[in-house]
Amino acid sequence: MTLIATFWGTLLDILPIAAIIFGFQYLVIRRPVKRLSQVLTGFFMVWIGLSFFLVGLEQALFPMGELMATQLTSQAFLPALAAGAERHWSDYYWVYIFAFAIGASTTIAEPSLIAVSLKAGEISGGTIDPLMLRIAVALGMAFGITLGSWRIVMGWPLQWFVFAAYVLVIIQTLRSPRAIIPLAFDSGGVTTSTITVPIIAALGLGLASEIPGRSPIMDGFGMIALACLFPIITVMGYAQLAQLRATRKRSANNLTTQNSN
Repeated sequence: MTLIATFWGTLLDILPIAAIIFGFQYLVIRRPVKRLSQVLTGFFMVWIGLSFFLVGLEQALFPMGELMATQLTSQAFLPALAAGAERHWSDYYWVYIFAFAIGASTTIAEPSLIAVSLKAGEISGGTIDPLMLRIAVALGMAFGITLGSWRIVMGWPLQWFVFAAYVLVIIQTLRSPRAIIPLAFDSGGVTTSTITVPIIAALGLGLASEIPGRSPIMDGFGMIALACLFPIITVMGYAQLAQLRATRKRSANNLTTQNSN
């Protein structure tokens, strides 16, 4: 993908968005755009930045994810096998460690998650700790990607994992504090954004291409689905633990007050 072609393709993608926004502003609302020069400058910066980002994906993130999958599943890197023996899923332990580490690190650095966590902490008046929220989401993302890597190694159907995860999400939704449920579902969505998705997709396709008997089409995709689900579980789990700790603290304080009286 050449730089000029990327700039042109990105411009074609942005123009419909700009047409809808300005169309509603001038034809429906019928008011001029405030700070028009700044808005136009912002659209220009989005165009330039997104174009360079797409080029970076093609030249760095996608190749790096596929390269790591290839190296970690290489027969020269994996433990030696006896003659006629089949490889066990535990032989790919470095794949699981890498998946967990890259899932956690990319999520912590995800710009959309940082923005959501800061806004959640601001609106909650300090009740929600932005850093703890990011850590909870990162752990969920890391576990989801690790589970997705293990699924590819085993060759098991994706629907089993998705069904089990949704059952757990429903159970937690019924038992979690109501205030955290919308934030938990949104946290699962914002994790799969600009940084995480390219690496996850490249890792899944690379694993499915290198492991014998796996199909990139049937097995290489699906990791993003698990990466969306498990942050929901961990955020609601974090809220449940915080609620339990607060309940125990209140009970201890009441007991102390009763004893002092």
